[in-house]
Amino acid sequence: MRIGTGYDVHRLVEDRELILGGVTIPYIQGLLGHSDADVLVHAIMDALLGAAALGDIGRQFPDTDDSYMDISSIELLKKVKLLLDDKLYLIENIDATIIAQKPKLANYIPLMIKNIADALDIEPDRINIKATTEEGLGFTGEGLGIAANAVCLIESMMNYQVDVTPMNNEKNCNGCKGCSK
Repeated sequence: MRIGTGYDVHRLVEDRELILGGVTIPYIQGLLGHSDADVLVHAIMDALLGAAALGDIGRQFPDTDDSYMDISSIELLKKVKLLLDDKLYLIENIDATIIAQKPKLANYIPLMIKNIADALDIEPDRINIKATTEEGLGFTGEGLGIAANAVCLIESMMNYQVDVTPMNNEKNCNGCKGCSK
């Protein structure tokens, strides 16, 4: 079992959409960034990459590469899933927190979970997302930005044993393909 953590923060600015968990949230400001600046998905990607010892999103998807300009973070999350698949890792669970004074996010969380589960091809009940404020304290509390943190647990498929011993007695035989019984 491997554990990873992730954290991301972006400044709120005018003339940008606010996208969290792949959901466009109606709000007067959006997050500034090279991609769509989805802090929730960025924190989750960093947690997954960290658990797999694959660096971070800056290494995998550098902001100096114009091909990632304004890209959907959900699309980048799908690429992270492929990296995990290549290393034979299974995602056990993800727990994430969005830190924002405004807007209120509770109504959007189910769709965020669905978007992330779909991108990672895992069951939604493996993902928990919550939102909190900082009671007016700090840059998030003052409404200057939004932050997110995430923790995940992954497991190597190599840790699972599969019994591939052929059934040698007819009592246990289920007539599997290729069997002469």
